[in-house]
Amino acid sequence: MEAMPTPANLHSSSDVLFLMLGAVMVFAMHAGFAFLEVGTVRKKNQVNAFVKIITDWSVSTIVYFLIGFPIAYGISFLVPATDLLGANQGYDLTHFFFLLCFSACIPAIISGGIAERAKFWPQVLAGAIFAGLTYPIFESLIWGQNSAPLQSFFKTYGGAEFHDYAGSVVVHSIGGWLALPAVIILGPRMGRYLRGKSHPIPISNIPFLALGSWILAVGWFGFNVMSAGHLEKISGLVAVNSLMAMVGGILAALVAGKNDPGFVHNGALAGLIAVCAGSDIMHPLAAFITGCIASIIFVYGFHLEQEKLKIDDVLGVWPLHGVIGSWGGIATGIFGHKFFGGMGGVTFMSQLMGSVLAIAFALVSSLIVYGCLSKTIGVRLDEEQEFAGADLSIHSIGAYPEDHVR
Repeated sequence: MEAMPTPANLHSSSDVLFLMLGAVMVFAMHAGFAFLEVGTVRKKNQVNAFVKIITDWSVSTIVYFLIGFPIAYGISFLVPATDLLGANQGYDLTHFFFLLCFSACIPAIISGGIAERAKFWPQVLAGAIFAGLTYPIFESLIWGQNSAPLQSFFKTYGGAEFHDYAGSVVVHSIGGWLALPAVIILGPRMGRYLRGKSHPIPISNIPFLALGSWILAVGWFGFNVMSAGHLEKISGLVAVNSLMAMVGGILAALVAGKNDPGFVHNGALAGLIAVCAGSDIMHPLAAFITGCIASIIFVYGFHLEQEKLKIDDVLGVWPLHGVIGSWGGIATGIFGHKFFGGMGGVTFMSQLMGSVLAIAFALVSSLIVYGCLSKTIGVRLDEEQEFAGADLSIHSIGAYPEDHVR
């Protein structure tokens, strides 16, 4: 006769189910990353975008399981399966699955910036380093096993611990700032800038881009809400703040971007990125304002990056994830205060210090990795391969094979 489940068993099981559902929602976001990139790049690079995202996901899974998660949280899975299940129904395993989805966002973010001219395997290697080592080290300092000394520093000199509920800084800012050196080292795509003049390359498929944005937006509620980690800690405030920031981002992009569909659909993501850090402590109206500002940052930041600085960041991942992720960390130190209807417990100085630290950490890490790769095995396709497109050059097939009959 089977033993009756105890309250403790049911509690553990509910947490496992809660986190597993969140993990699946965030896992689905990677389809959003894929379609966002596929809709932006030219037809000759669409297969490559799909293959990059799913390959990076798979490699990230292995390196984060073996190296990254143990670095971040001090938990190793190199034990018998009976020990893995333990007394909490395998909660640590589900927690790994959920946080893996965050870690795998790093190469997915970078992929959008370096699209259309990057070699395949060097980028897979770079993604493995970032997902298995670079990101987990920073994760451990903010959320994980090594967080106490740094958070104590923030509290002593900034007045409060650094607050990043769902990863505006830990995930998005790190990913976007890691991408910047990669984009610069690769250089612009052929024909993007000629004799000092900008020649924008049109988006190839607006419906695909829109689909990617929708998938990401839906999955984001798993990203933010399930960051509670336990069922009893779930917060309706996080859900509504995520919604309000997303809507703020859309409406601000509609105006600032002059009805441009690319800006509108990325505006939703700008709002969601910015609100991650403070989604658990902001008032919904403050979240709306945070999303509006984030979207304006993206619209004008993308123009500055592409037209003034002449940085060929294909999906604009540096302003979208890097700069806006940093804004999200800083915005938490503003709108999290009780003066603006927030729950308090944060300071502007601690949020600023943590956000700047992430920028410095990401830039140094990326310069080391991509600098070494560019000097050794190389990171860019040759001119003939780039002209033919990554689909034919790397995968020997196009997204629409009838267009590429040899």
